[in-house]
Amino acid sequence: MKNAIQGAQMLFVAFGALVLVPLLTGLDPSVALFGAGIGTLIFQVVTRRSVPIFLASSFAFIAPILYGVQAWGIPATMGGLMVAGLVYVALGALIKIRGVGIVHKLLPPVVVGPVIMVIGLGLAPNAVNMALGRGGDGAQIIDADVALIISAASLITTIGISVFSRGFLKLMPILGGIVVGYALSLFYGIVDFTPVHQAAWFALPAFVMPEFNINAILFMIPVAIAPAVEHVGDMLAISNVTGKDYLKKPGLHRTIAGDGLATIAASMVGAPPNTTYSEVTGAVMLTKSFNPVIMTWTAITAITLSLVGKLGAVLQTIPMPVMGGIMILLFGSIATVGLNTLIKNNVDLHKSRNLVIVAITLVFGIGGMAFGIGDFSLQGISLCGIVAIVLNLVLPKDLGENHVVDNAQIEK
Repeated sequence: MKNAIQGAQMLFVAFGALVLVPLLTGLDPSVALFGAGIGTLIFQVVTRRSVPIFLASSFAFIAPILYGVQAWGIPATMGGLMVAGLVYVALGALIKIRGVGIVHKLLPPVVVGPVIMVIGLGLAPNAVNMALGRGGDGAQIIDADVALIISAASLITTIGISVFSRGFLKLMPILGGIVVGYALSLFYGIVDFTPVHQAAWFALPAFVMPEFNINAILFMIPVAIAPAVEHVGDMLAISNVTGKDYLKKPGLHRTIAGDGLATIAASMVGAPPNTTYSEVTGAVMLTKSFNPVIMTWTAITAITLSLVGKLGAVLQTIPMPVMGGIMILLFGSIATVGLNTLIKNNVDLHKSRNLVIVAITLVFGIGGMAFGIGDFSLQGISLCGIVAIVLNLVLPKDLGENHVVDNAQIEK
């Protein structure tokens, strides 16, 4: 009973971030809850239930899902995400054969840093539009003044909780921002409860089966780069918290394959890709809840809640400005993580080689550069991810180093 209560508590910590992704991308939050629960159980099977983590909706895939849904529809986008999950599984097999070093060789900080920055900065216009009550086409859906008040309140609350609060509350800034923004939305009368009245108390989530479209698949595959590297960081973090080396036992090859299979399972029902949640890692550290069985209960709780039709309907009534306010901080934070990846790993941007990789990746990604042949085209995060990897493999390691030495001699 104690494990079940702790498991439900862990879901409460992850809840805000978990439902935010489907709400932003037009997917069903109930399906996302189901996908997170099933994905976590699959991860536990693959890793022999040895790692106390919970898997749920990945922020890295927000922009690709938004684009994919508009370009090819939800089923084809899910097909692309399934193949992205297969990339994780293949990477797990590669790590098993070649060791962890292969990840650092293919995806060093100079590649991963700018790609993560593109994920955050590329979404900045969406965040601002939503905060101002505008739709994706720029049409004013909610009064601009009202939208600004609500989005500002959501943003300030999220910042306040993440900066000033202590203990367990510090792990739930997104949930806090949603609650305050939603309360203000009720005050201004912009919440439409029609879906709640129409929803059944208990119902199966609106599952969507995947379809396979070559354009969607080739678009999604490179997007797996940043989350795959982030996964290594998450495993190191939970290892530090529990005092066990999960990169050795069960092994990084197992954890990343588990992540991939969880993403495949989620996309088979219409849920966003799964990733390990740092909020839950923080909660594990605070509560000393190191028993992986607790995460089994978290997954069971998520699956149970996904069957409550009224809950899913309430989540879909959250107004656009509430999410827009939170997104401003969230996407800025993602971009900062990318910047910190470059700083923390001492990536020297005086070297022509590094400067070229970072500069081209940022402009291609944020500018929306697209390469196409016939019906097939690559753009955004997918294109800049491939370009960054290719440039890193092709450019000579010592490119620009003589130039740096010459400058140093001139200064002397």
